[in-house]
Amino acid sequence: MQDKMIEAFNEQTRQFFEPMRKLNSLMLDNMEKLTQYQMESMKRYSQLGTERLRDASEVADADSLQEFSARQAEVMNQLSQQMLEDAKALSEMSLEFKSELEKLFAEQAKVVEQAQKGAAPAKDEPAKAQSTRGGSKS
Repeated sequence: MQDKMIEAFNEQTRQFFEPMRKLNSLMLDNMEKLTQYQMESMKRYSQLGTERLRDASEVADADSLQEFSARQAEVMNQLSQQMLEDAKALSEMSLEFKSELEKLFAEQAKVVEQAQKGAAPAKDEPAKAQSTRGGSKS
């Protein structure tokens, strides 16, 4: 008898915490993806900045300054293109996360709806109040 009660309690506890576990897992996965992508982006940007500083330190005369300036314009174009691509990738990740969240919430709504249908009392016959106190019998 106790084993059945404990097992029933364990099952109810699992069902209670399952949606939060799924949500936490989804959020953690998304955070991990975003962090990884941002770390890779930061690495690219810092390498680009370091390369530009090295190139700037090698400017020695007017000709090398002119070459550096021409290259700087090209690099700025590349940088702006990379930033657009990064923004697009982050936007796609956000949309994917939103879609997964909506799917998770829709699944949970179905579970709640089914639970409500299963727990709803029979509506064929209204409940009758019965008193256990002494009343007059006619």
